[in-house]
Amino acid sequence: MGFDSEHRIFKLADEFGPELIIYISETKIGLKAILVVDNTAVGPAMGGIRISPDVSTTEVARLARAMTMKNAMARLPHGGGKSGIIADPGLPNKEALIRAFARKIRHIIEYIPGPDMGTSETEMAYIRDEINRAVGLPRVLGGIPLDEIGSTGFGVAVCAEVASEYAGLDLGGARLTVEGFGAVGKNAAKFLVERGVVLIAASDSGGTIYNADGLDVEALIGIKNATGSVLNYKDGEKLLMTDLFNISTDIFVPAARPDVITLSNVDVLDTKMIIEGANIPTTPEAEKLLHQRGVLCVPDFVANAGGVITASVEYHGGTEKHAIEQTEATIRNNTKEVLEMSRNQSITPREAAQSIARHRIKQAMNYRK
Repeated sequence: MGFDSEHRIFKLADEFGPELIIYISETKIGLKAILVVDNTAVGPAMGGIRISPDVSTTEVARLARAMTMKNAMARLPHGGGKSGIIADPGLPNKEALIRAFARKIRHIIEYIPGPDMGTSETEMAYIRDEINRAVGLPRVLGGIPLDEIGSTGFGVAVCAEVASEYAGLDLGGARLTVEGFGAVGKNAAKFLVERGVVLIAASDSGGTIYNADGLDVEALIGIKNATGSVLNYKDGEKLLMTDLFNISTDIFVPAARPDVITLSNVDVLDTKMIIEGANIPTTPEAEKLLHQRGVLCVPDFVANAGGVITASVEYHGGTEKHAIEQTEATIRNNTKEVLEMSRNQSITPREAAQSIARHRIKQAMNYRK
């Protein structure tokens, strides 16, 4: 897949950014990548590297903006950025590709890379080795491994705990469905089950596993880690990936790709609450329809900030204990602030969150010359 046309990006541009869009290519090893630095008013941009065969400039720009909002909402001293490498994340020369990408961004010091879909602490170690600038590092390199401690999933669970009060939902016995049982989805399920929730369905790229009486989350995580697919879990009904949206549930956590809840499937989604574990998983039109139906939808840059909070704590020399405490306090306070504004002003949670984040970014921009 090639780079998409730049006129689409100019349509996304506004007073906040993007500040920088770079296309990277190295034909010798087949590297094609996109880097977007959206806004650095608060500080150097922090955001992950996504590897996907169909990642586009538009997607990266939207994700970079989500990081600007997320970092501002979490009151982190960072702006937003994102990068995408156009490749299969399972390709055999992944290390070479990552190292080549790192060398290409060596002098883009306003961007601090971290892990995202298709990358992990291993890839961040390669980048640190090349340019001495990355977050989400292995513990042996002084990092706080995001996936190992489940930072993002932990934050999603905290968010759900607060949001349940506004949705009139008792977490004890509440049914949970997770779209995308990967690093974020697995940990979100684990931490929510600890709060009394019952996981009834989970999906990955292979399909959906469903059991109305509940799935054993620890066993399912073990199966997923060992075999790569939730479909190898024995005590459940195997369904298509798209069947997940037809399952009646109380809490729906999209934790994989962008734009999975759209106008094409929002009408069949039967849930009381959506906690966005992935970045931009719901289209704006679908979010508005959900709000009109009384479905509480907490936006991505409020709900899934645990990962970048932990990355920022790591970058500034903090500890794992500090990261967990800051994640809980920040997401608990932000979720409450956003949902109070949403209720009091009769606006969607996303509109409330964007209003708060934009105000903070504008304040920072006022200090710039």
